[in-house]
Amino acid sequence: MSTKDWLEKDYYKVLGVSKNAKPEQIKKAFRRIARENHPDQHPGDKKAEERFKEASEAHDVLSDPAKRKEYDELRAGGGFHFSRPGGAGGGNVNDVFRNMTGTMGDSGLGDLFGGLFNTGATRRTNVRHARRGADVEGEVSISFGESVKGTTVGMQMVSDEACPTCRGTGAKTGTVPRVCPNCQGSGVQTGSAQGVFGLTEPCPTCSGRGMIVDDPCTNCHGSGRAKSQRTMQVRIPAGVTDGQRIRVKGKGSKGENGGAPGDLYVLVHVAEHPLFGRSGDNLTVTVPVTYAEAALGAEIEVPTLEGGQVRLRVPAGTPNGRTFRVRGKGISKARGGYGDLLVSVEVQVPPHLSDAARAALEDYARAVNEPDPRAGLAAKAAMR
Repeated sequence: MSTKDWLEKDYYKVLGVSKNAKPEQIKKAFRRIARENHPDQHPGDKKAEERFKEASEAHDVLSDPAKRKEYDELRAGGGFHFSRPGGAGGGNVNDVFRNMTGTMGDSGLGDLFGGLFNTGATRRTNVRHARRGADVEGEVSISFGESVKGTTVGMQMVSDEACPTCRGTGAKTGTVPRVCPNCQGSGVQTGSAQGVFGLTEPCPTCSGRGMIVDDPCTNCHGSGRAKSQRTMQVRIPAGVTDGQRIRVKGKGSKGENGGAPGDLYVLVHVAEHPLFGRSGDNLTVTVPVTYAEAALGAEIEVPTLEGGQVRLRVPAGTPNGRTFRVRGKGISKARGGYGDLLVSVEVQVPPHLSDAARAALEDYARAVNEPDPRAGLAAKAAMR
């Protein structure tokens, strides 16, 4: 809160107490206002929330003898001066809510309220910061068919877990960590900042843990963490693509001090198929047809990834490379349904002809008397 706030706001009036009020009276007045206007009791009520914040600001100043003295002197003199970081005016209103949950030390508002607002959603009993577990990454290789249908694979995971020797405390057996004297167990401190606002940052003394280990565990050397290997069954969804990264929520390293676990990220490698390819949700396949089948038309059988076959009608005069669509024979879609099977025909030119076949083709060429298909190419090539 700024110096301007101190000049403009009458914190005694906010709490409804006199300027000579004793600490017990200030505490009692704040408890009453907080009980009536706490955000947990009035979700979505902006007026109650604002009233609670104002009372919290007032209590933050008037309950601290040094801040109260500086506040009284400032208002009595009517002048301006800049507060020191961490001193009067060095915090911000959001710190009030962190204090309510016990994350800013064991002397915060959480102790003031006791069990008054035991909602279970915002209150913490552990003054140390809860730490989210680290994310873990792994890789798996699956077949093309497994990528289309989905599969479950076993993965050997190595991640950080609570040390089994010290059970995560980091202290040698028979000893316990002590509360950090710098941050009083909160894991954070108010650092220097520009202007009159203080910024919270991890405590440098305990590296944000809130506790200091004097006699470290011989297994984890005081970190409280140790490598753990476990086998996990991971479901790979149908339709996964090569190089896709899948997130498995909550399957990473376990958190500290009640923190949430991290996530597992699985990089999937899909092997190529000797026959089938993929285009989005569609399967692709190239099948050969004879010159006669392409020219005269034919019904051909096309294999499917499931192992069966489908019959496909190739019309007369089909050119090389033409693609036909077989509905519903592709890959399972994320939103339901299946893609298609795209069948491209490849006209096979016979490398060797019998005398009879050659004679027949020569008769064909004379019969159709086709114009030169390359006529006009030279003229186009000369165009600028």
